[in-house]
Amino acid sequence: MMNAPAMADLKATSLNRLHIELGASMAPFAGYQMPIRYPAGIIKEHLHVRKAAGLFDVSHMGQIEIRTRSRSELSAAEALESLVCADILSLANGRQRYALLLNDRGGIRDDLMIANLGSRHIIVANAACKIEDERYLRAALAPNCELQLLDDRALLALQGPLAESALAQLLPDVREMRFLDVWAGTLLGMDCVLSRSGYTGEDGFEISIPADGAESLARKLLQNPAVAMIGLGARDTLRLEAGLCLHGADIDATTTPVEADLQWSIQASRRHGGRRAGGFPGADVVLAQLINGTTRKRVGLRPQGRAPVRRGARLFAEPDSHSPIGIVTSGTFGPSVNIPIAMGYVTAQAAAAGVPVWAERPGEPVLATLAKPTAITPRYRR
Repeated sequence: MMNAPAMADLKATSLNRLHIELGASMAPFAGYQMPIRYPAGIIKEHLHVRKAAGLFDVSHMGQIEIRTRSRSELSAAEALESLVCADILSLANGRQRYALLLNDRGGIRDDLMIANLGSRHIIVANAACKIEDERYLRAALAPNCELQLLDDRALLALQGPLAESALAQLLPDVREMRFLDVWAGTLLGMDCVLSRSGYTGEDGFEISIPADGAESLARKLLQNPAVAMIGLGARDTLRLEAGLCLHGADIDATTTPVEADLQWSIQASRRHGGRRAGGFPGADVVLAQLINGTTRKRVGLRPQGRAPVRRGARLFAEPDSHSPIGIVTSGTFGPSVNIPIAMGYVTAQAAAAGVPVWAERPGEPVLATLAKPTAITPRYRR
């Protein structure tokens, strides 16, 4: 446990008082005091999201607004597209898209959600990357765009099969939204940007509102018996069951989109033969890998037995081998599927063959079969 001065040095979100009131176990995360779990515990929180609705405080994430400067040669969409491998120009007003911000080697600086709201684009960035992202974007997009880090706004995520009915009590129009729709308007008298998206594999919403109104909205939602507050511990197990990458663990600046099996996020217009092929940092590396393949691939892992394998465990072709063919990047026990689950990287040859591998574990190695990273069927509202 951290001592009091160390905790005092961390930032607190606008829901900090509510977390303490609800008995959250707080811990440092990306420079913030964040709730890891509540008294019910991670497993019960996890299962509650799968059957009802969970409310997450994700206000530590970065929210960045980008607008086209008047008389600019490039629009904000054109400028953003020069930095990511996704098609931003075709992104319709009121929609958002997953996009990868790459470096010159094709490595993933950060993975983002980019929303088009007509006169502006809103980026949601990872908490640990948001300051560097802001600096990089500000320098790279000048003089075409105006950029603002929205550090006066909170971000709440409402996730689960009952998320729509819970939020519709406050805003009936959300019933008309589909996966990756974005809406800007007024909620409880506050300026709101709402997207139908999330990080759990469930239907749900992410809600950006002024920080000083976050507690009011959270308490209003928690009046619904279907809604419970959920910590970052269950958020991690939920996203891993859904096969979703965590930046800094499963993907980072040394990992390319093709290695990470995220090539689906590169639309045809940005690939060889597309209308706007390449033109982003690392394009030569990434486009070549789309054609020629890579030396390693991200895979899902299903270890035998009941004990999970953890991040950092090496993977081997044989139990007595001393030459690793890969590594585990995330691992846990999946409460919804009732088995250990993991993801990591193996050689492209092993990934193509689909043969079992042996994972390091204290005591003795454990046999693990290769599988899709997704252990559940996502329930997005298409």
